[in-house]
Amino acid sequence: MKFRLLAGVSVLTLTTALSACSDDASGGSADGGTSSLTVWLMRDSVSAAFQKEFTTAFTTAHPDIDLKIQTQEWDGIGQKVTAALASNDAPDVIEVGNTQVAQYAQSGGLLDLTGKKADLGGGTWLKGLAEPGSWQGKQYGIPYYAANRVVVYRKDLFQRAGVDPAALRTRAQWLAATKKLNRGDQQGIYLTGRTWYALAGFIWDEGGDLAVREGGRWQGALDTPQALAGMEFYKELQALGKGPKDADEANPPQAEVMAKGKVAQIISVPGGADIVAEQNPALKGKLGFLPIPGKTADRPGAVFTGGSDLVIPAASRHQDAAYTFVKELTGDTWQKKLARAMSYVPNKTSLASAVASDPGAAAMAAGAAEGRATPNTPGWAAVEAENPIKDYMTAALTGGDMRREAAKASEAMTRAMNSAS
Repeated sequence: MKFRLLAGVSVLTLTTALSACSDDASGGSADGGTSSLTVWLMRDSVSAAFQKEFTTAFTTAHPDIDLKIQTQEWDGIGQKVTAALASNDAPDVIEVGNTQVAQYAQSGGLLDLTGKKADLGGGTWLKGLAEPGSWQGKQYGIPYYAANRVVVYRKDLFQRAGVDPAALRTRAQWLAATKKLNRGDQQGIYLTGRTWYALAGFIWDEGGDLAVREGGRWQGALDTPQALAGMEFYKELQALGKGPKDADEANPPQAEVMAKGKVAQIISVPGGADIVAEQNPALKGKLGFLPIPGKTADRPGAVFTGGSDLVIPAASRHQDAAYTFVKELTGDTWQKKLARAMSYVPNKTSLASAVASDPGAAAMAAGAAEGRATPNTPGWAAVEAENPIKDYMTAALTGGDMRREAAKASEAMTRAMNSAS
């Protein structure tokens, strides 16, 4: 499964409008004509088989809607969506990364769907999709699917060390087990120094946040006692392996490191296990999944919820048909089918049982109940572009004064968020 955890892209001012987004300028006519509905879905968000099944069922149920699904690439999608929303010929439904919604809503280019929340079952939406899908108290993004990080572990190494993964309910238990696994040339965990999404979860567990809104302005919050406690735990966990302190999980790709056979655990989306097994077939069947343990045993650790929302451009010429599409694809029937087909987390907590038979997805679903998103501001894209969080983490792990480095990073985040808002 290809999964991209998005945290937004910069809104770019474009001088040219996107052309030919919609194949038909006419809507459903009063005499029973057909609405031509153009939908943008991202590459690999659904399989070809699922798309075919859904399209067949949808067009059979709605013969008055001529559905045209167009596959888009992640690279450059921010510019393309921005141009589409500013044009007079926008597609009717667009899949966007959950944390991209605020920047598009700020431009005034999205249809307000607040009044539809009850009809769409919004009471049980995953917070990590629903909250970033809103802007200034209004709902623009409708949760589509989610994925989040879990612990991918070696079953054989856990058994050899006498570690029961089912017993790892708290961070203290996790640390104790990881210490037992960290022996000789075997790494208890491979965790790089700049895996900031994992750090975010530990900060949230402590009751802190990456940034807070005060007096109408966003303020970086890495230097609060809660955030510092999250970083202290990260430092302790990261030391139980040989992950580089000056790199993130992609440099080198952590799945490739685990595939070499000397790593007991990584923090990854479940799809990372597939890459490990592809790189080292001897590990096929030896990889398990568990939710990231929480600070206390009563709930799993908080995780960054990645995934997508569906939005309807304000310029859509077929808004009623677009809403029909959104309601069907995000409804319970198709959410269950999508979750099983793609090993995703369904968009509602009430549907978690749909993936109970998929170990990786089930572990994700358990964690998703405690899912969060990055601060809901268009300015967050500027933070990630500069990413002082990564620099702070490296400094804190290599002997720098943690409090001073956290304050410096928080100041940089404050400047970035407010200059871009």
